[in-house]
Amino acid sequence: MRGVVWIRRDLRLQDQPALTAACAECDEVIPLFVFDDPLLRARQFGAPCVTFMVSCLDELAAALADQGLALQWRRGDQIEEVLRFVVDVKADVVYWNRDYEPASIHRDWKVQQALMAQGVVVRTFKDHVVFEAEEIRGSTGDPLQRYSAYRARWWTKWHAATPPLLPSPVRQRNQRAGGSSPKIALPTAEDLGYQTVPLSIAAGEKEAQRRLRWFLDGPVHRYVEGRNIPAIDGTSKLSPHFRFGTLSARTAVHAALGTLATGGSVSRRDLLTWIDELIWREFFLQILSAFPQVASGPFRSKDGLPRPRPAGAEWTRLYAAWCNGRTGYPLVDAGMKQLNQTGWMHNRVRMVAASFLIKDLRIDWQSGERYFMQQLIDADLAANNGNWQWASATGTDSMPGYRIFNPLLQSRKFDPEGAYIRQYVPELAAVPPDKIHAPHLMTQKEQNLAGCRIGRDYPSPIVDHRQAREEYLALGKQLVMR
Repeated sequence: MRGVVWIRRDLRLQDQPALTAACAECDEVIPLFVFDDPLLRARQFGAPCVTFMVSCLDELAAALADQGLALQWRRGDQIEEVLRFVVDVKADVVYWNRDYEPASIHRDWKVQQALMAQGVVVRTFKDHVVFEAEEIRGSTGDPLQRYSAYRARWWTKWHAATPPLLPSPVRQRNQRAGGSSPKIALPTAEDLGYQTVPLSIAAGEKEAQRRLRWFLDGPVHRYVEGRNIPAIDGTSKLSPHFRFGTLSARTAVHAALGTLATGGSVSRRDLLTWIDELIWREFFLQILSAFPQVASGPFRSKDGLPRPRPAGAEWTRLYAAWCNGRTGYPLVDAGMKQLNQTGWMHNRVRMVAASFLIKDLRIDWQSGERYFMQQLIDADLAANNGNWQWASATGTDSMPGYRIFNPLLQSRKFDPEGAYIRQYVPELAAVPPDKIHAPHLMTQKEQNLAGCRIGRDYPSPIVDHRQAREEYLALGKQLVMR
């Protein structure tokens, strides 16, 4: 039997259900990856994300070759290319791991219907999550809209039916490698219409496993406090690996809980707090699959929230300053510069930057969501959309609408010496710690000593936070009183 494994967001060998099943059941296995030209042309994500994907594919192709499997690839419309490839190689069965974005669900349904009409067997598997949306439901069978309830049921499901891990697939002795065409080099990011950029987070399955081991051996034991300090390497930075499936969520949870089983000085609170972040990821995915409208608009009505600033010259000026890290608020600027330079931003700073855009600048959250998708190495629709809707108070389980992060207080609390700020805003490198969070308050003499002239080397604040906060709250109060 000849099987095609349609590789998508599962760029690994270990704990890879579709590939493992194909190798166990088929005499001939042909791995296939399709570069989605319409999606690439839409520019929904940027060069960091594409560069990371291509690097992961290069490693995967080599790993498959070690197993005697030649990765094949095509470019074009995914539906057309998969169907054409299956006919070309005369496949009997097609395997893939399920995806949960609305467009992907529709795509997979169309491919499955077309293949079944041709008499080709289709086998699909749960992979991108520990539990699919249908497995975690409320008592009425409806999707859960509160994270706390979702988390409780997630853990109940885990203890009742812990999903096992799969070993790397091994071909049988008499199994033939597939591929009707000779092995061809994979396209580069430039071939796909994007620039190859340096990666701040190394790509590939081996790196994902190494990073997981490093994290569980050290930073996770201080995670509750360490995850909020942007100047240290206190988070796992595994988000792009989960995005492209170089590491399965199952593997991560099993490995994390395994450290508890070994005893020692491991902190249960820190470890479970990190797993909470993985559960948040699945919560946002089930919201996206159950309520696909969130991909293009708010989940909740915005009627009770202040309206965003109207488009115009002022909107353009403020938005450009935010995007370029020139707001005059050092923590916000450091975060935006980190994003622009590395394709990643510390999570605490993401929350501060998002609050500043939405509530200080009163710019619509969708503009921030789109910019992050363009810049992030871990550009993931569900996570990015869910977090932006959380920040804007339009999501299912959101930050209170009138909670507004104070960028000055956040900076002093989580980057007290300004180490993170100095790393990404070098014009503030010589500013003393007691001035670095509000450099515009330096005297002329202090500016000269620091080699940083406010208004020339570093901008004055583009808005006054206290005034912007009062205006935002006043606008909200007017809506409540109507």
